[in-house]
Amino acid sequence: MIKNTCRVCQQDLFEEPLLIYNNMPKSAQFLPDGNQVKTEKGMDIKVFQCAGCGLVQLNNAPVFYYKEVIRAAAVSQEMHEFRTIQFNAWINKYSLQEKKILEVGCGAGEYISMIPNRGVYVCGIEENQDSVDKCLNQGFDVEKGFIDNEKKILKNAPFDAFFMLNFLEHLVDPNATLKGIWSNLSDDAVGLVEVPNFDMILRQNLFAEFISDHLYYFTKDTFISTLNRNGFDVLECSEIWHDYSISAVVRKRKKTDLSSFYQAQQQLAYEIDLFLKKFPKDSVVIWGAGHQALAVMALTGLKGKIKYVVDSAEFKQNKYTPATHIPIVSPEMIKETSIEAVIVMAGSYSGEVVEIIFKEYGQTIKVAILEGETLNILYR
Repeated sequence: MIKNTCRVCQQDLFEEPLLIYNNMPKSAQFLPDGNQVKTEKGMDIKVFQCAGCGLVQLNNAPVFYYKEVIRAAAVSQEMHEFRTIQFNAWINKYSLQEKKILEVGCGAGEYISMIPNRGVYVCGIEENQDSVDKCLNQGFDVEKGFIDNEKKILKNAPFDAFFMLNFLEHLVDPNATLKGIWSNLSDDAVGLVEVPNFDMILRQNLFAEFISDHLYYFTKDTFISTLNRNGFDVLECSEIWHDYSISAVVRKRKKTDLSSFYQAQQQLAYEIDLFLKKFPKDSVVIWGAGHQALAVMALTGLKGKIKYVVDSAEFKQNKYTPATHIPIVSPEMIKETSIEAVIVMAGSYSGEVVEIIFKEYGQTIKVAILEGETLNILYR
């Protein structure tokens, strides 16, 4: 599966690769034995960059075990100490005591075992059955599987937090996995996500860091943009572990609550209706045919309730308001018809319009003005 578009933003890769490495290892985990070495061959690796988001990536097919996590953390005392301190600080800072945490790609439970015993309930998901069995034998609550779409719901969801360490760079569709994680989180959930640090690779000219296992080479900027693209706000982002990794703390982005807009709409419709009832039918007009006024007319149901709409712009005159179909006329029409009230909906020009009304049409006309989402009746 050769990709010519970015797996993250779907835009085109630059046509020419940044690098072409010939006869490279097919994977980091395939070591040929005595029989295999006779026929084993390397592969060519092409390093591309997305012309859109800038993410550096390989365009080759993933290794066959990309859904599985294989790590050597269990034999590294230094890593064990680092992770224990890191997890403890993360739990403290984001008040995760007594909360439910998910590790995405938990391997054989190496990191789950390092979570401090602070009442935290840690679960995991892992594709490799042998690793899952090792987790279960240790008493860890681990589910066999892989998050590959936003509709996949895990058995212990929703989770208050998650962590995914050095796994994202392996995935064929990182967007699908990140969106799937998002779907399994509670509101305000936080996460800890880490990837190899391409900024450091660039600084130190580490030409041998490319391997077919890692499809993506994230800088801090491209890492943050990938997380943002998939529903996460980045709270912290720093280089860790001798600068070999970029570590980001994220929070699940909430959907914006616009329910108050409905309430404001209903309140304004009520206020306008009360105002209209004070006057005879066909004696109230609106001044202003801008986009906000047109929307207010539609959202408050003014079709058939307003005699006409006044606007000074000649290109709008002798037309009709969209959706509500109220005639639009010039200001001179007020003198030619029997009008008792004007509702001014002219945005930033409303004050100027009010002065024109009182100057040109006298004090006999009642004036109300739309200010924000409130109808204010003017008294003079």
